[in-house]
Amino acid sequence: MRPGEVSNLTIHSSGFIFFSLKDSNSQVRCVIFKGNASKLRFQMQEGLNLIVRGSVSAYIPRGEYQINCLEVLPDGIGELSLTYQQLKTSLQARGYFDNKKPIPAFPKRVAVLTSITGTVIEDIKKVAQKRWNLAKFFVLNTLVQGEKAKESIATNIAYIDSFFGTPKGFDVIIIGRGGGSMEDLWAFNEEIVADAIYNARTPIISAVGHESDTVISDYVADMRAPTPSAAIEMLLPTSKCSNTGDNT
Repeated sequence: MRPGEVSNLTIHSSGFIFFSLKDSNSQVRCVIFKGNASKLRFQMQEGLNLIVRGSVSAYIPRGEYQINCLEVLPDGIGELSLTYQQLKTSLQARGYFDNKKPIPAFPKRVAVLTSITGTVIEDIKKVAQKRWNLAKFFVLNTLVQGEKAKESIATNIAYIDSFFGTPKGFDVIIIGRGGGSMEDLWAFNEEIVADAIYNARTPIISAVGHESDTVISDYVADMRAPTPSAAIEMLLPTSKCSNTGDNT
């Protein structure tokens, strides 16, 4: 299959997407019906090179043939990579990466949003035990992978942040998980998570994956840590005390 360039793009309020795919020799009309359009992860834009799969149908009012697109893939770049770049560009233009809140030097109450079944909690404990012994850690079990993970992360950020300014408020929130593929880490690339971080009044540290992994939450958060254990090293001052005020 050969790719074509998107032109004459119309994104209708009904949810339908109409456009033409063209190359140097010809063009063909295309439509993505609402059900399939809602499944697109990336934003349709003029000039994108796409490969589409679908069926040919006739648009009777104009006497034209068109492709009913069942699958739409960017050419030359993966769908997730394109979605990531588009969201990053949009959030940066909206100021989501600016105005970082300061991370407290001597935190006393730290909320950790991660899965309690992963290795992150044990990694955090090991580092914390060697450092600041006055910090108390509160772990809120959070989905960090899968279809419902983005809602879980965003909801739990809002919940912890709801204590801001009260005696039960937290000095900092850490969101994180261990390493994985781009698909595994994708919840931290979702706009709903970026919104929750940006709107939070409590400082947030994003500690997702390994050092080589970079996700959208890293850019929006007030601090990016290369790993969850590194987040604790960056957050807590050194101390000769070996005991941690741990409340997990």
